[in-house]
Amino acid sequence: MRFRTAAALTATLMVPAASVALAGPALAADAQVTVVHGIPDVTVDVYANGEILLDDFAPGTVTDPVALPEGSYDIAITASDAAGADDSPVLSETVDVPGGANASVVAHLSEGGDPTLTTFVNDTSEVAAGEARLTVRHTAAAPAVDVLANGDVLFSNLSNPNEAKGDVPEGTYSASVVPTGATEPVVLGPADVALTAGTNTIVYAWGSLDDENLALAVQTVDGLGGAPHGVPSGTGAAADETFPVWAAGAMAIAAVGVAASGAAVARARSRS
Repeated sequence: MRFRTAAALTATLMVPAASVALAGPALAADAQVTVVHGIPDVTVDVYANGEILLDDFAPGTVTDPVALPEGSYDIAITASDAAGADDSPVLSETVDVPGGANASVVAHLSEGGDPTLTTFVNDTSEVAAGEARLTVRHTAAAPAVDVLANGDVLFSNLSNPNEAKGDVPEGTYSASVVPTGATEPVVLGPADVALTAGTNTIVYAWGSLDDENLALAVQTVDGLGGAPHGVPSGTGAAADETFPVWAAGAMAIAAVGVAASGAAVARARSRS
């Protein structure tokens, strides 16, 4: 996969006003934008305002954050061998990028299994010394669930395409997941979950149970508390067995599912 540098992306996406409707003053701070590919089985190209942004973007990939000017961007997702943004896009929508925000744009399946886009604004507010923030995002074709920590409900009735988050003391928690409103059956866990102080760890559940392609991806925003150790940013990685921390959180959300459909143009949802 080829990912352009921040400088190149910024230059590429600074198109005329007829193509980009800026949402704020010209001097508004750039946003830090992470892109997440959560549509299974399809390697794609991603275009912004007609210019290629990501080439051969594989499912489960979470990019590093890139600085982009505040504004509205026409996003087109095509097959990886497409001739351009207008070559039979499987998804084509407008995404608003808030000025100065740390945001994640996620291509994923809706609860009903249709491809869609959702923009989340990542919480970079300070956490108290010794605490960590956990954010779980439901972007899989699955119904709502409750996430338990040490036997108590931590996140309740989490559904697609929503998120739940909370600050907790750093440490290791026994976590499990159950259908919303129930105490059993436990669909995953219990499992030990370790959280590190001064971070917002964001977990994405994506894929479809019926198609047996359930997966998860992890993004970490650090520098949020305790001893200063960096500007709030994001680091992305496709999740695998090297991320046992998330076995009980996001992986469980994907463990209860509904049928996924094939690629189809769907509406984008924008969250801020």
